[in-house]
Amino acid sequence: MAATSETTNPQSQAYLPDFCAAGAVLIIVLVATLVAIVLTLAARPEAGAFLGDLGQMAMYVVWMALLGTALLCRLRSWIERFGKTQAFVIAFLLLLLLCVAIAEGTWQLTRSFRDVAIISDTHAGFLVRTIAISSIVIALAMRYLYISSEWRRSIVLEAQARISALQALIRPHFLFNSLNTIASLTRSDPARAEEAVEDLADLMRANLGSPKNRVTLKEELEVAAIYQRIEKLRLGDRLQVRWKVNDLPMRALIPSLTIQPLLENAIYHGIELLADGGEVVVTGSRIDDGLLIEIRNPVAADAYRRKDGNQMALSNIRQRFDLAYGNRAAVDVDESADHYCVRLRFPHDEQLA
Repeated sequence: MAATSETTNPQSQAYLPDFCAAGAVLIIVLVATLVAIVLTLAARPEAGAFLGDLGQMAMYVVWMALLGTALLCRLRSWIERFGKTQAFVIAFLLLLLLCVAIAEGTWQLTRSFRDVAIISDTHAGFLVRTIAISSIVIALAMRYLYISSEWRRSIVLEAQARISALQALIRPHFLFNSLNTIASLTRSDPARAEEAVEDLADLMRANLGSPKNRVTLKEELEVAAIYQRIEKLRLGDRLQVRWKVNDLPMRALIPSLTIQPLLENAIYHGIELLADGGEVVVTGSRIDDGLLIEIRNPVAADAYRRKDGNQMALSNIRQRFDLAYGNRAAVDVDESADHYCVRLRFPHDEQLA
């Protein structure tokens, strides 16, 4: 689910499963092996001949299944152009024709190597039996894979809906805080309030109106920088933000509205409560095949700190990271008497060209 491309057409996944995926190939091989066992048992092999007969049957059935899987892997995108019902029928007929071709080839081989493999059936009987068994197995297997694919697709859609809901939850919180900042400037410094309104308009155009669940790091950092300017107008020299993010790949993807809420927390629950203000440090680096971003800020003495104000953003980001990446990402907090640090670890996924 976290590996599906955002550009994938959701309808295409509803027609046929991804036969190129390792999971689908494994399921097909397992089903083919079970079918070979059932067919061998149904043939009532002689005593001591079961394993030999099973080996021949498994080689025949499994190779038939693997060749069919390779065929559908290659032709899937072409087949799905015809629509759901037509795609199923075309895939079924292609697999059936492949089975007939393999059966005919197997029959001809046994005529050349009678001392190695013997088919105890007539030519027509062998082909008819292959067609009948293949039709049943193909229909059942494709139905199972279709239902499994639809189930995975529904999970992806549900996760996307939950991500959108979580983003909608954090956006009013972000907007209200920005409006409060502007309101505090309207009387004391109207010119700065006007600048803040323009910055807020830029934020809304750049991010709040975007339907994307993930954005590039460049876009996310731009949003956070604009928010920094809004808070800088209110706090003046009390607020300093140091960006150490040159090592980050700017095309990497991150759930939208991730860094800005954490910067907001660092300012609201840290810098604002310090009489002389302080510095927020945002650091980015590469770790193995992933990325690490840290947002660190000084904090006031325990007696003056807002204890529960930053839990909403952290909980929200944790849920969205879990939906987007599963156990491949983490949101950790390092808290002490004089500092508060949030660490974001997530996979390095580049934006598709």
